[in-house]
Order: sequence, then C-alpha cells, then structure tokens
Amino acid sequence: MQDYDKDPLIIESGEGVLLKDTEGNTYYDGFSSVWLNVHGHRKKELDEAIRAQLDKIAHSTLLGMTNVPATELAERLVKMTPKGLDRVFYSDSGASAVEIALKMAFQYWQNIGKVQKQKFVTMSNGYHGDTIGAVSLGNVDIFHKVYKPLLFDSYKVPYPYVYRHESGVEVICRDECLQELKRVLEKHHDEIAALIVEPMMQGASGMIKMPEGYLAGMQSLCKEYDVLLIADEVATGFGRTGELFACNHEAVVPDIMTTGKGITGGYLPIAATLTSEHIYQAFYDDYTKLKTFFHGHSYTGNQLGCAVALANLDLFENDQIIENVQTKSNLIKNELERFKELEHVGDIRQIGFMAGIELVKNKQTKESFKWEDRTGYQVSLKMRELGMLTRPLGDVIALLPPLASSPDDLKAMLGIMKEAIQTVTEGATVNG
Repeated sequence: MQDYDKDPLIIESGEGVLLKDTEGNTYYDGFSSVWLNVHGHRKKELDEAIRAQLDKIAHSTLLGMTNVPATELAERLVKMTPKGLDRVFYSDSGASAVEIALKMAFQYWQNIGKVQKQKFVTMSNGYHGDTIGAVSLGNVDIFHKVYKPLLFDSYKVPYPYVYRHESGVEVICRDECLQELKRVLEKHHDEIAALIVEPMMQGASGMIKMPEGYLAGMQSLCKEYDVLLIADEVATGFGRTGELFACNHEAVVPDIMTTGKGITGGYLPIAATLTSEHIYQAFYDDYTKLKTFFHGHSYTGNQLGCAVALANLDLFENDQIIENVQTKSNLIKNELERFKELEHVGDIRQIGFMAGIELVKNKQTKESFKWEDRTGYQVSLKMRELGMLTRPLGDVIALLPPLASSPDDLKAMLGIMKEAIQTVTEGATVNG
C-alpha cells in the first residue's frame, strides 16, 4: 500500500486495448486487466448484451431453480470444452471455482465409499486463488507463507521449470518431474483424491511453460493410479494459449476443469467448474442418502454475467478469435526474439498470448537480481511512464494483452517493454 500511496493510479475509462486514468493519461492494457479481457474495452456487442438482459432481469438465483442465460451458457460450455466434461457448476471467481473443484473431488470419493482418499497433490509454485482452500492447493511462498497455520497439508511435486533445472534440457526436466510424480502417486495413491495443475503455463509463479508431453504424461499417471485430475484453466482458458483451452494442446480431458476470467470477455465475474458425468452421478441420489453437494453463492449463475458470456462466445466464433490468436502469437514470438540481445534477459517463455520475460543479474550464471532491488517492479513503473500497464511477477515481466490486440498494438506494447527493460537494467534507452 505504500507503493500505491506514493504513485496512485485511478482508471477512469477504457476503449479497445487502451485505458485512461483520471489525469488524462492513456495506457496499453498489457495484462488484459489481470489476464481476463478478450475483445477490448467497451465492445459494442458485449455492452448491448448486458443492456438487453437488463430489460428482462438482472439477477435471481440458481438455488433450487435456474434461469435462461445460465442454462444456455451451460449448454454452450459443455459443447466447447474437452469432450466428457458434461456438467457445469457456476460460481463468481476463479478461486471459488477451485474451492468447488476441491470440495467436489473430496466428496466424490466419500460418496462412493473410498473415504480414505482425502489428500491432494499440488505443484511447486502453483497458484489457484486466494481463498483458504485455493491457497492450500498453491505453493507460492511469498503469497502463502503467512497463512500456513490455516492451510491443510498436500503432497507437493515439482512443476517442470526448464530454465531453472540443472540440465536446462526440456526432455530431461520433463521426465524427472514425471518420475517424481509417479513416485508420489505410487506410494500414496490410496489416500490421494486429486491432483491440480495449471495446464501448459503456470501463471503467477512467473509464466513457467510446460515441456511438451508433460500434461499428457500427468494425465496418464493419474489414470493409472486412480487419482482425479483437476485442470485449473481460469487463466489459460478461452483462447489465451492459442487453443480454446490449454488442455487441447495435448488432447487431455481432465476429470474436473475450472474456468473464469475470459469467460465473459472480461466484463463480469462469472466462473464455472465442469466435471464428468460419472462424478456427477456420485452425487445424484435420494436426499436421505446425504450425498448432496452443499455449496452455493448468492450470485451464482447471474443473468447479466451469463448473458454477456454468451455474447462473448458468439464473438469467439464470429471474429475467429482462436485463429487470429494463433497467427498473432507468431508475431509476438518473433518480436520477443529481439529481447534475447538484452544483457539481463535470461529466459523468454511464451505460449499464445501468455508470455513472461525473466530478468537476471547475470545471464551466464542465471543469477537473480536481489529481491529487495525489485527490478521487475521498477521495469513495470517505467513501462507505465511509457504508456503501458502490466503487473510483474517478481523479476518476470508478464505480457498478456487482450486477444483482439492488432499487430500494431502488439508491436507497440513489445517496444515499450523492451525499452523499459533496457532502460532499467542497463541504464540505456532504445528506439523501436
């Protein structure tokens, strides 16, 4: 809060990929307003969808009933998510979707009589939200350490961080991490309910990209040892990685999947937890059997949010969002190649419209900057000065622009990033 008091920023309006503050300054929205904006701000079709729904009703409830937009959206989600995810449970944030997933996974085993399966497997440096259950499934020390007395224990396995692995080789890193996961599952599968993972790209820990084959290998091990796989697609879903869902990169169908952020195009807080029919059936019984999933939120399935989500999905089809992201991802990749010449850029990780640039003090040894130097934060302040907003992940500079960003927008954002990195880490300026 001291940082904010020193240099406050109050956003007043937005248009397309630009944000405007109360002082009249404009900025590129280089992190999609925390990874969720898809089509830009004040998108006509999304605005109109909300106005049209307001003429009908703003909100009722899903407790004991349903509504039209929530029902229609659930049908659309089942058709577009990995085949086999046939049931939808709504909430209003990514963390809530994760809480639902962990409770659902836990109770599934209780309902079918395998009551000893109560533990979870989580990934090193994982992040799944800030509620207590979600924090228990996470492992980012700076976020979670203070709350340790409140958390339940889980088994931790390494997320394959190739750049920091002693070999620096994707295949070796992948296979070692899969072997460690196999060891944990082999030893403890009788008490493990589920494993949770951010597929293809681990976000808040620093944009850590999975080696090819790791996600599919993880699913194979979960099946072998009868452990549920939870894919947390809150950040990676809805086109962010260049596929509609990150699991599609390796044709993985998780047992449970969480979604949020881009589901409404970045307009309103809707999230969903999807699961398979066989898990749903474990809860489907006479009331007296007490297999009910006792969970609900006041604004679950809110009509305004579901209406704008439906309009968002229409835009995905009409504007060919996935195809355009795949094309423009190559532009981002090519532009990021130029960053390798910078003295303090250690690693560049990218998939689709998710990218992270890891800054290091020494490129040869991979020595990090001192934590107290706050190099990444200083770079983000310089970017702000140059007309672009993002939030650093330690000393990793993140780029997650709106999916509708034009090639010119992307080049401008990447130019600002490069200039800010060079200015702060080398004390120099660069043109273009």
